[in-house]
Amino acid sequence: MAPLEALYGRRCRYPIGLFDVFEGRPWVTDILRESLYKVKFIQEKLLAAQNRQKEYADRKVRDFDFMEGEQVLLKVSPMKGVMRLGKRGKHSPRYISPFEVLKRVGEVAYGLALTPGLSGLHLVFHVSMLKKYNGDENYIIRWDSVLLDENLSYEEEPVAILDREVRKL
Repeated sequence: MAPLEALYGRRCRYPIGLFDVFEGRPWVTDILRESLYKVKFIQEKLLAAQNRQKEYADRKVRDFDFMEGEQVLLKVSPMKGVMRLGKRGKHSPRYISPFEVLKRVGEVAYGLALTPGLSGLHLVFHVSMLKKYNGDENYIIRWDSVLLDENLSYEEEPVAILDREVRKL
């Protein structure tokens, strides 16, 4: 039996009938029975391998549903030798700033409100390229609370002393 027929369950169409020569001989039925058994065995093993691979793939699948107006991070895939967003190499960002979800497009795609600097990108992204943004307000620096000099630098001041220790040498 041809490998195509063993794998896909249908006969391969050869231009010349190669198997028609053996039809009248009695030992052909034994060979056919063995080959059919082997084909069934191959199909069972292939089905078991497909199911096993599907289980492995399904473990990594994450179901995300983003609502309109929610904030998400956009994944930027690092490529060797490509300078993206002004950074190169290991310092290139994996996710870039939070964007607002405008609408859901289809089952697994979302439209984002991108900044004018990213106007060259398409507005619709697959859910695998998005990550939920959990913004913590304590770590966001308010620009009006920081006094900047002419050269855009500022002086750091401690807010509170958390611990004090005296050491004797």
